[in-house]
Amino acid sequence: MKQKTGRSFITAFSGLCYFFLHEKNGRIQAIICVCTLILAVLFNISSLKWIAVLLCSGSVLCLEMLNSALEKLADIVEPAFHPHIKILKDVAAGGVLLASIISAIIGTIIFLPEILRYL
Repeated sequence: MKQKTGRSFITAFSGLCYFFLHEKNGRIQAIICVCTLILAVLFNISSLKWIAVLLCSGSVLCLEMLNSALEKLADIVEPAFHPHIKILKDVAAGGVLLASIISAIIGTIIFLPEILRYL
């Protein structure tokens, strides 16, 4: 049992590495996440704000990973253009976009007052 659990972590970590090394959007989202975390440290935000930042960042990254996986699978299932596959990919990308917009709004609510304090 222990060996199976350890293998699961190795496999999951391999997926993380693949995502951040090979997916352009993954790298972009990771850079935005790191910048947000640096801002959170610099502004010494409250625990509640940290929770919001981490939930937003994690949600966007996780959805981007799922979107990438779904696109890869769809391309294997149907390499040629198919209208249903297009809808599937568009809806998945829309989920990432929605999470990103909501996260940007939450980030603005958290960080804008801090930034304005220094101007």
